[in-house]
Amino acid sequence: MPRTAQKVDDLAAEGEEMTDALAAVLEVAEEEGTVTWGAVSDELTSGQWGRLIETGLLVDVDGEGFVVDDPEGVREALGEADPASSDEDDGSWTIYDKLAAVGALGIMVGYMDNGIRDAVGSTVDIFLGPINGALPFYIMILVLALLTGLWSTILQDNLMNMDIMSDYQEKSKDLRERRKEAKERGDDEALEEIQKEQMQMMSENAGMFKAQFRPMVWIMLLTIPAFLWMYWMILDVGVGSNGVVMVMPLVGEVSCASCTSAWEMKVIGPLQAWILWYFVCSLGFAQILRKALNVQTSPT
Repeated sequence: MPRTAQKVDDLAAEGEEMTDALAAVLEVAEEEGTVTWGAVSDELTSGQWGRLIETGLLVDVDGEGFVVDDPEGVREALGEADPASSDEDDGSWTIYDKLAAVGALGIMVGYMDNGIRDAVGSTVDIFLGPINGALPFYIMILVLALLTGLWSTILQDNLMNMDIMSDYQEKSKDLRERRKEAKERGDDEALEEIQKEQMQMMSENAGMFKAQFRPMVWIMLLTIPAFLWMYWMILDVGVGSNGVVMVMPLVGEVSCASCTSAWEMKVIGPLQAWILWYFVCSLGFAQILRKALNVQTSPT
């Protein structure tokens, strides 16, 4: 039912004539058992008929006609479908999302501005300082990787609409197949219609990327202060100060006599030791958390 409702809402967004066409097809299908183009050609256009097939709401029955997939779900969705509200769950940004983005960008300046870094670092230290005092710094980085990974996983699960992305991929695949078939049979009229649909999908593509980026601003709102705190601890507090030799997993001994902290030592290209250790922990925890919480972060 959730997928059916989303498909009907997508049709509603295209105009009331599409939901009227679906209602007409549903009525005939329930009366006759199946529905054919000839039975409804007086009530909808060939383009609308093709669109209903494309969405998967109409399913072919071994060449004997078509049936409505999930008719009960379609009936319920038609009763609730409202073109004006069809974008409520399409990944559109709310005022809070925009404020979160502004806040995240403002805090990000702390990587270049010492004053902002000191302010954010000292504020975050009120909460993390007592924990850091009881743990080695490398364990503290591991704890932050776990917390930010959990935060990211929960946000992705709640803010990303995989149905939108799956539907977009299905539409793209269908258009490619139809375009290939139209080229093979030299159907210029069909190619022109497909090109119009592809132009329409360009705006859908922008909406999809916007929906994908939406949880990122909330993720950054927590991860950037965590990063600034670690950066502040290394540069200003001096954790792992000159001459300290550390033994890191996968890397071995790390030291840097000329650095403010051994954690600044570049271990792989430009990657400093603390950043590498955070990402190793973060990636590992993220995979475990997604499996444990059954969170899907890519369309199927």
